[in-house]
Amino acid sequence: MKVKKRWAPWVCLVLSLLLIAGCGGGSAPEGADTDSGDNGVLSIKMFAGLYNEIPDMDNAYWKEWEKRTNSKLDIEWIPSGDLDSKLDLLLASGDLPEVVAYQNAIRPTLITAIKNGAFWDLTPFLGDMSEYPNLKKNLAPDALKYLSVDGKIYAVPRSRSRVDGGIKIREDWLKKLNIPVPKTFDEYKAALKKIVDSDMDGNGQKDTVGLLYVNSAPAGFQAGFGVYNPTYDKDGGLMSPGLTPQYADMVEWFRGLYAEGLMSKEYAVMKESQAEELFKTNRAASYGRPIWWDHEWEQAMKKSGQPDAKILNLNMTGPNGDPAVALETGVAGGFYISKKVPEEKVKQLLKYFDMTASQEMTDFAYYGIEGAHHTVVDEQKVLTEQGIKEVNTTSKGAGVLAYAKWGKVISASGDKAYNDAKIKEVENFDEIGKIDPYRVITSDGWRDTWPKYQDEFNTMVTRAIVGQSTMEEFRAYVDRLNNQPDIKNAYQEMAKAYEQFNQ
Repeated sequence: MKVKKRWAPWVCLVLSLLLIAGCGGGSAPEGADTDSGDNGVLSIKMFAGLYNEIPDMDNAYWKEWEKRTNSKLDIEWIPSGDLDSKLDLLLASGDLPEVVAYQNAIRPTLITAIKNGAFWDLTPFLGDMSEYPNLKKNLAPDALKYLSVDGKIYAVPRSRSRVDGGIKIREDWLKKLNIPVPKTFDEYKAALKKIVDSDMDGNGQKDTVGLLYVNSAPAGFQAGFGVYNPTYDKDGGLMSPGLTPQYADMVEWFRGLYAEGLMSKEYAVMKESQAEELFKTNRAASYGRPIWWDHEWEQAMKKSGQPDAKILNLNMTGPNGDPAVALETGVAGGFYISKKVPEEKVKQLLKYFDMTASQEMTDFAYYGIEGAHHTVVDEQKVLTEQGIKEVNTTSKGAGVLAYAKWGKVISASGDKAYNDAKIKEVENFDEIGKIDPYRVITSDGWRDTWPKYQDEFNTMVTRAIVGQSTMEEFRAYVDRLNNQPDIKNAYQEMAKAYEQFNQ
C-alpha cells in the first residue's frame, strides 16, 4: 500500500470554486460531506505519523478497528522523521484533511495555524464532558490542558504513558565484567569505560560503542543534571532549559565522554535507525529509548549471537542528586479537527474519538484480536507473529486510547513474568521523574524568537562536545543569548504562561 496523496491542485481549485459558489454563511461550507456514509459508517480523512512499515488498511487489525468504531479510515501516513516538515507544508497549503494527528502540541507553525482559525475550538463541543464519558474518565491528568491555546481546547489527546523512555544498559555485560549496576553518573561513566575497553561483541577488536547519543542528549540525562528544574533569570523570567547553567554542565560532561571515546563518534549525523541497529546487534552498551522495545530488542540481540542478552533501564541520580528520569505528559500530541469540517461532523468525530478512548478499544489497540494477534499465556496477552506485524506504534495512531500507566513499559511480545519484572524495574519512575517545562507551555515571544537562534545553538553544542570550541566559549555564547532583549522578553512571557498553567 502506498502513502495516500492529496488531490491534485486543479481538483482543489475546482472544488474551492464550487464551495465558494455554494456558501451561504455559517462556520462551514455548504455541500461538505456531513453524513456518515453508507449504513451510518463514519468516513474520516486523517494525517498521521508512520512509525513502522506502511500498514495494509485491509488487514485483520484495521478491518476490525473500523468494524468496532463503525468507521472508514482514509489515512495519509507520514514517516515520523518527516512529520514536522510535512506538517509545516500542510499548514502552509491550507489543504487540510478532516483530522490532523500530530505529536508536538506547541510546535510554532501549529500554534500559528490554530490562532489563524485552521482548527475547531472544541471547548463548547466538549462542555462538561458528559456526552463523552470515556474522554472524561480515561485521560491522563491535565490532558486537555496540554492541548489548549489561550485557554481553549483545540484537540483531543493521543494518550501515552508518562513513563516512557529509559537510559538502557546491557545488564548481561555488567554481570560478565563484574560491574555493579550504576547508581550515579560517575559510576555510569566508569561502567562504560570498562565495557568499551573490552571485546563485548567478540569480534577481536575493542570497538564497542559506549553511549548511543543521537542528535540531542537523552532526556534522562537532562533530568539528572537538573535541566528540567524550572530555572529563572535575575529578572524572574523562566529560562529555556537548554540555556540554563545546568545544561552547560551537562554539555561539559558529554564532552568528557566523547574525549574518552565513550559515546558514538558520529552522533551529530547518526540517525535513530542506525543507532537502533547498533544496539540490537550487540555493538553498543547504552541507549536512551522507550522501555517497551526492550523485549523485542533482547530477542534481536540473542539472534545476533548473544543468548544471555538482557537490557536494564537505570535508576540513577545526577551530580546534584536529581533523578535521571524524564517523564512524558501522558499526552503525545493530539487530534485536531479542521475548521473546514461541518459542525455536525465535528460532533460525530468527537463521538468516534470518545469510543477510541474506551478500555475496550485501548485493549484492542495494544493486543488486537485474540487468536489472530495474541494468545493468552499465564493471564498475559502475548502477541503472535501476525500480531507483531500488525499491532505496533503506528496502529495506535488513529485513536485517543485510555491512559495506561505502564502502556509504554510492558511488551506485547513478552510474557507475564517478563513484564512484571520490567514494571518492577521502573516502578518509581512516575513518582521521581521530571517533565520539561518548555514542553507544556509556549508564548508568542518565544515562538518568534527561538527559531532565529536554534540552528546556531545546536551547532555550538556539537562543537563544544566534540572539542572544536572550549567550554568557556560555549558558556560565553549562552550568556550572550540569555542577555538578548528578545530572549529576555520571551522569558517573561514564558514565566507568565507557566504560572497560568499551574493555576
